Amino acid sequence: MRQLSLGKSGPQVSALCLGCLNFGTNTDKSLSYRLLDQYMDAGGNFLDTSNNYAFWNGSGLGGQSETLLGEWMKEQGNRNRIFLATKVGANPTIPGAGFSSKEGLSKMAIHKAVDDSLKRLQTDYIDLYYAHIDDTDVPLEETLEAFNQLVESGKVGAIGCSNYYTWRLEEARSISQSRGFAHYQCIQQRYTYLRPRLGADFDVQLSVSEEMLKYINTHEEIALLAYSPLLNGAYSRQDRPIPVQYAGLDAEARIAVLQQIAEETSATCNQVVLAWMLSNSPVTLPLIAASTPEQLQENLLALDVALTPEQIQRLNEATY
Repeated sequence: MRQLSLGKSGPQVSALCLGCLNFGTNTDKSLSYRLLDQYMDAGGNFLDTSNNYAFWNGSGLGGQSETLLGEWMKEQGNRNRIFLATKVGANPTIPGAGFSSKEGLSKMAIHKAVDDSLKRLQTDYIDLYYAHIDDTDVPLEETLEAFNQLVESGKVGAIGCSNYYTWRLEEARSISQSRGFAHYQCIQQRYTYLRPRLGADFDVQLSVSEEMLKYINTHEEIALLAYSPLLNGAYSRQDRPIPVQYAGLDAEARIAVLQQIAEETSATCNQVVLAWMLSNSPVTLPLIAASTPEQLQENLLALDVALTPEQIQRLNEATY
């Protein structure tokens, strides 16, 4: 599988990252193992999970995805072949309370959470550790100092953030630079081909803004990763309507161009969206997810879709 750097001088990772959100809950052990094996057999090495996955599917507390991955890696003996990412900050501290009782990003919370994650993952290091949701109740300097301590101790290789506004990402970069701390090497945001409607609300999730795209283009040391790039099947499934946050005339115009280019390239709309992310500026690493081997195979074949500069331009300029 094609490899890309995580930022200008960061580690090499697979161009398509496998999201493991439902593994161990809605996706049972047998199917999770099959999908993981399929991804690895295709040359993939980049796995994405979180300490709160997926508390909304069951017990009210997360950790199920990490636990399954830890068991799978131990059985396969393949930890050294995997670039493993997990997250801290959004796991509930009270069963059933959800994000209202999230652990946050204090120094104490981070140090406790990383040890819990390492235990569930059955490893002594995490390749990429994310601040999952920005915590404005804790000084950024405290959060970054805690992450830096984890990097210096060897528990964590690199750090990233998710669901941050652009100005907060820049503030974090400035603090790390001035204090000599490890810096965020990537940011993971909600991002897809369709553009959110003005004022669209995604609750705790933050969608990529035009400001963020420009920021990433001028800060090559920070990579952009996209979660929910395929809108849970809305580009391809009749039973999955376009989410209300995107629906409208602009979406209709962009879908029309997307379908034209899918026909021109003999690809699916899903594959064109993923290929567009990997070919556009800034280059974006998509997180793919699947609940069947067929879905995963479709996503993996996006790497074979070659878009011309003219097709990328048409996709970018499509609007109502």
